[in-house]
Amino acid sequence: MERIRFEGKTAVVTGGAHGIGKAIAEAFREEGATVHIIDIAKGEGWFQGDVGKQEDLERFAAHVLSVSPQVDFLIHNALPPMHGIDSCTYEEFSRALAIGVTAPFYLTKLFLGHLAPGAAIVCISSSRDRMSQPQTESYTAAKGGIAALTHAMAISLAGTARVNSISPGWIETRGHTYEGADCIQQPVGRVGKPSDIASLALFLCSEEAGFITGENIAVDGGMTHQMIYHGDHGWQLTP
Repeated sequence: MERIRFEGKTAVVTGGAHGIGKAIAEAFREEGATVHIIDIAKGEGWFQGDVGKQEDLERFAAHVLSVSPQVDFLIHNALPPMHGIDSCTYEEFSRALAIGVTAPFYLTKLFLGHLAPGAAIVCISSSRDRMSQPQTESYTAAKGGIAALTHAMAISLAGTARVNSISPGWIETRGHTYEGADCIQQPVGRVGKPSDIASLALFLCSEEAGFITGENIAVDGGMTHQMIYHGDHGWQLTP
């Protein structure tokens, strides 16, 4: 019989109703964990709430603890909005940071004292924490912030929880199939899948990763190490 690693454990996933978050939540369930999700989308099977609002985080934490007195795994995945410097307002930039940085910090704080022995926290950053496109400042700043928050919390929570982050590259979450240059540019030869991120999240929460904390791991098919110029890997410059 296949081993169920997380039977009797509790996992909390933000932004867990769709995409990468959904894949992570389903992977934890398959491993036997009880999973609590918060997502801004309406639907059944999760707690509807806005992680960018303090009161929603507090209501969600209270709900989780009313059902599960201890939390083993905390996955910060909720997606901040992307706005560029030309049009981004103060309020829009602040909201991106509230979702992408403040929420992971505050939700972790709310669960302090309720983290089970051997707890693990995984923050979902992005390869944009080290590279950028034009007009992406709000999203990029939030992802860079959570990468730094990861190693800060890893030190503060030493002996309480291990804290690591994952920086996904191009992950297709809508089921599209890509060929040609879109795949050739990736050193592994394909676009990423949500399961690529979910698999690493499970590993980082497992005993096998017990000596890993404070790390940010890129899961990007090698893209951030590949220089692409005109004529390389199927790409052509169009002035």
